[in-house]
Amino acid sequence: MRVLLVGAGGVGGAITRIAARRPFFEAMVVADYDPARSGAAVAALGGDARFTAERVDASDEEAVARLLARHRCDVLLNATDPRFVMPLFRAARAAGAGYLDMAMSLSRPHAERPYAQCGVKLGDEQFEQAADWEKEGVLALVGMGVEPGLSDVFARHAADELFDEIEEIGVRDGANLTVDGYDFAPSFSIWTTIEECLNPPVVYERDRGWFTTEPFSEPEVFDFPEGIGPVECVNVEHEEVLLVPRWVDARRVTFKYGLGREFVETLKTLHLLGLDRTEPETVPGPDGPVAVSPRDVVAACLPDPATLGERMHGKTCAGTWVRGVKDGKPREVYLYHVVDNQWSMAEYGSQAVVWQTAVNPVVALELLATGAWSGAGVLGPEAFPARPFLELLTAYGSPWGMREM
Repeated sequence: MRVLLVGAGGVGGAITRIAARRPFFEAMVVADYDPARSGAAVAALGGDARFTAERVDASDEEAVARLLARHRCDVLLNATDPRFVMPLFRAARAAGAGYLDMAMSLSRPHAERPYAQCGVKLGDEQFEQAADWEKEGVLALVGMGVEPGLSDVFARHAADELFDEIEEIGVRDGANLTVDGYDFAPSFSIWTTIEECLNPPVVYERDRGWFTTEPFSEPEVFDFPEGIGPVECVNVEHEEVLLVPRWVDARRVTFKYGLGREFVETLKTLHLLGLDRTEPETVPGPDGPVAVSPRDVVAACLPDPATLGERMHGKTCAGTWVRGVKDGKPREVYLYHVVDNQWSMAEYGSQAVVWQTAVNPVVALELLATGAWSGAGVLGPEAFPARPFLELLTAYGSPWGMREM
C-alpha cells in the first residue's frame, strides 16, 4: 500500500510516528501546505526510507491529484481540518485512489428552523457521490478517527455481539486533562471545536429520523472510567449520529461531549461576539485593509494543540454507551478507549488527544492493506466487522475496555 497523507499537524505527525512502527505499507508521502511541517514530520522518523515529504495546497484538487499519480498512491489519508474534506475527496476520486478521513463534509444549518430541522447534514456531500464511488469499485472510508471512528466501531461491535435489540446508542466523550500555564487551551483544533459545538446538534430517532436541538442541550453528568470521573456532557453536532443509523438498528442515537461549564461559557461568548464566524471581515492593516476570518484569528491566538503535550496532564476517554436487550434481559454497557497523556508523550511524543485520533486511521489502513476490511463506495466504520479492528487496536498496544452499567 502507498499512502498520501495530507496534513502534517498534530494528528498528521502522530500518524507518521504510529505508522512507522508497522510494516503493512510500502510508502507514505507526507504533504502539507507548510513544507517545514511535512519535512519535520519525516525528519523525526530517523531516516525511514518509506516516508517522503512534499508540499501541497489541500484546496487545489488538481495539484493533489497530480501528487497522488506521481507517487502512485493507492489511498489518500486526510488529516486536515473539515474545510478541505471535499477538495481532497474529489481529488482522490479524480486520481482513482481510495480515500480515508477523520471528519466529514461540513453541515449547513436549516435557513428557517436551525434548532428543529436539519439543513445540509455532516457528510451529505460525500454520500451524494456514493453510487459513483461504488460503480468505480473504489472505497471512501469516512469518519475513521476516534470520534467519529472508534466510537462507530464500538456501535457495530455492540450490535453484532452484545445486544439482540438496541434502544439507544450514545457516544460520550470526556477527559480530566489540564494544561500548565493556560486557563483556556483546547486540546484539539479550536476551528473544528467551534464548528461542532456551536452548530445545531443532531439527534436521531427511528420514528422521527434526524432532527436538531439547541447547542449544549440536554446536559447530563456521565461518570467516565479509569479515574476521570463525573463530567457534565451536552449535545453537540457530530458525525456518529449521521453514520450509525445507516448501518446499525437503534431506536435513538446521540452524541454528548464533556466540555465542562467553563468551556461552554467561553464558546457562548465567542458566538455572542461573532468570533466564531468564518466569513472574512475587513480590518485595518499596516499596508492597508486586510480580510480575515474571525475564527481564524481566534485559532491564531491560541496555542497549537500539538505543542501542549509537555504541559498537559491527565487522561482522555472516547466511548460509546449502549442500552438495550440481551437474551430477554435489559443491558447497558459503556465501550471505551482511554489514553493517558503521560504514556502517549513518553511512548510517541504526541499528546493524548491527537494520538488517540491518529491511531485509528492507521489501524484501518492496515486492515484494508491485509484485506481484513474491504469494500467500495462511501462507507462509515459501521459498515465493517468490528472484531478485527478491536483486536488490532489492542495489538498496537492500546487496549479498549467495557463497563457494565
